[in-house]
Parts: sequence; structure tokens; C-alpha cells
Amino acid sequence: MPSRSVPEPVQVVKQRRDEALAALVGGVPYIAFLGARFERRGDELTALLPYGDALIGNPLLPALHGGATAAFLEMTAIISLGWAVLWPCIEEGVAAADALPSLPKTIDFTVDFLRTGLPRDAYARASITRVGRRYASVKAEAWQDNRARPFAQAAGHFLMPARDE
Repeated sequence: MPSRSVPEPVQVVKQRRDEALAALVGGVPYIAFLGARFERRGDELTALLPYGDALIGNPLLPALHGGATAAFLEMTAIISLGWAVLWPCIEEGVAAADALPSLPKTIDFTVDFLRTGLPRDAYARASITRVGRRYASVKAEAWQDNRARPFAQAAGHFLMPARDE
């Protein structure tokens, strides 16, 4: 009977995943500029855009700036695509520094503003509808207090970087 390999301790796996996510997010300086961050639960990512006065576009309402909202959704889509490419390597035990993919390039990105983004924290998740060798399609939505009531949603197409075979 062949012997099974001993699974890695859970803390080692979590640390490898967290380091990979930090490296992936660290490759996009605009994420830090906006103050956004990503939280990981298994292979699922949730983006968080903490409220800040600099994010207000219309101080009379006040409402989140549409450009900040669109950028938040686009970075959520791009990081989610990068994470989907990186995930199999992480699970094989490859260090993030050795497996970090180039990020996809935006072909087009359409944002639907459904309601006013209020002056509070915002969250976003992306769902990948198609990933091929050259092209990917992603949908993303942003919400604040209630996930069932998004304030913006987006659809984008991305040029995927060449993969080393």
C-alpha cells in the first residue's frame, strides 16, 4: 500500500495564501492609494474600500465619486482574475514570489451606477464568467450595508497575459 504524504499544517497553508494575496495586491499601487484591501476566505475574495472624505465626489449629497467606484470595481475584477490564475500554484505549494502572474489588461469595462454610494465603507466581489488563454470576462458588484442592494455593478473583458507552458 503506497504511503500518503502528510498534509501541511493549516497555518502554513494560510500563511502561503495570505502572502500570495499580499504580493498580488501589492503589485497595484493604486489599490494602496485608494486605501482598498482584500479579504480572503478560502479561494473567495472580498474587496473593501474604507470610507474616506477624499472619496466623496458630490459633497452636497454626499455621494461617493463615480470614478472611485468604477476604479474599485475594476481593481476587484483584475485582482480576482489574478487570484484565479495564482490559486492552483499556491495549492501546489509554490511560493508567491515564484508564481506571481502578470495582471490582465482591461479591454473594456462598463459600470452601471444603480444608486448613490453613501459616505460609508463599500464592499465588492467579482465573479469570473469566462477565462480562456487570451481573454476573460468578469462581472463585479459593489454594496455597502446590504449585499442584496448593490449600489454599482460592472462587466468587463480582459486580455489575459501569456502563460508559461
